Amino acid sequence: MVERYSRPEMARIWAEDNRLRIMLRVEGAFLEVLASEKSIPASELKAFKAAAHQGLHEDVVALEAKSGHEVIALLSAVSARIREAAPALDRFLHYGLTSSDILDTALALQLREAADLLLKDWEEVAGRLRTLARQHAGTWMVGRTHGVHAEPISFGVKLAGWHAEALRSMERLRRAREVAGFGKLSGAVGCFTQVGPGLELKALDKLDLKPEPVATQVVPRDRHADYFHALVLSAAAVERFALEIRHLQRTEVLEAEEPFGKGQKGSSAMPHKRNPILCENLCGLARLVRSYESAVVENIALWHERDISHSSVERVAFPDAAIALDFMLARFKTVLDGLQVYPERMRENLDRSLGLVFSQKVLLRLVDAGLSREEAYELVQRNAMKTWKTREPFRKALEGDAAVTKKLSQKELAACFDLDSYKGAVEDLLARGGVS
Repeated sequence: MVERYSRPEMARIWAEDNRLRIMLRVEGAFLEVLASEKSIPASELKAFKAAAHQGLHEDVVALEAKSGHEVIALLSAVSARIREAAPALDRFLHYGLTSSDILDTALALQLREAADLLLKDWEEVAGRLRTLARQHAGTWMVGRTHGVHAEPISFGVKLAGWHAEALRSMERLRRAREVAGFGKLSGAVGCFTQVGPGLELKALDKLDLKPEPVATQVVPRDRHADYFHALVLSAAAVERFALEIRHLQRTEVLEAEEPFGKGQKGSSAMPHKRNPILCENLCGLARLVRSYESAVVENIALWHERDISHSSVERVAFPDAAIALDFMLARFKTVLDGLQVYPERMRENLDRSLGLVFSQKVLLRLVDAGLSREEAYELVQRNAMKTWKTREPFRKALEGDAAVTKKLSQKELAACFDLDSYKGAVEDLLARGGVS
């Protein structure tokens, strides 16, 4: 991922030198388990750990240029450093293992660490959503379907819906963390032909990973596709929220607005512009994350016990998606921290449709008064169309219709236009959305 969209903590997880350290951590865990069988001295294990924490990246790059094999290059670089201090360990380095044992197990550790950081990001976003939802529980606005005024809603309830989706995103990431938390140290073609399952189990336990039940030469890639789908849905959630803010910021709506800093410029040509660039950026990055998913799913089908067609995809897709999503969540926190909400404008827009948003309540009161639903619908729609055409307030149109006033008194009709009557379920909805 380009530096512009990278934050240090997530970028560190996917940095190449860190990846090499994690690969050696896997080798080290296996060597610790192997040590008693092969009489590897503790001092040599210590020497190996010291070498694993030294900068190896440049050596590995140079050696890989000759060997054309990354894992062999890494092992050669380590061996050159420990050969004299740890001759016994050097003999048994990578004993009975294959490259994918190290690569796949290291990837599991990276995926788990990335999930932990993304969960932390989501927790912070969710906290901000809870605060805003509670703050705007009584902030009324028009609900829109097909972009057209529908019925009154509370902005707090809208935010509670976002919070509920944030909780689902977190739950998916927790499950993805578990799904991806499997390694393999079962050797070539995964059948323990050189080392037994007991060694794998003990080594993976040191890494807090579970053994893949039945591996090929790789961990099956449905796990990685499952994990990646959680990233995609997290990005889609942020996109949904950002898209709504973009709509609410349109000049003719202007009910909410992303932060616009002092000295910020909206347009090189038009000084008046306050463009929703942060939210537009979030929508764009979500497209990027989503675009990788088909390639990750296609990684599931590999030739026989393995090929490496999945490798190039994963070297790009997982770092890019995790780094982009981390950046998206951090940016969305900034949007929420500076979100400008305009309740007066919300009420002004709510009133702009001249009371038509109360049509269902009138419909149901007429049904309660004895009309069939079809009769009531015809009466209400007839007057609603009159309002659309003449711009006469909906309530006035209804009051002038004898068929309506025959069934509803002035008081009953007025009650249909009482916004307070829509408040009944707000607290329940906030609670159902996890907003306490």
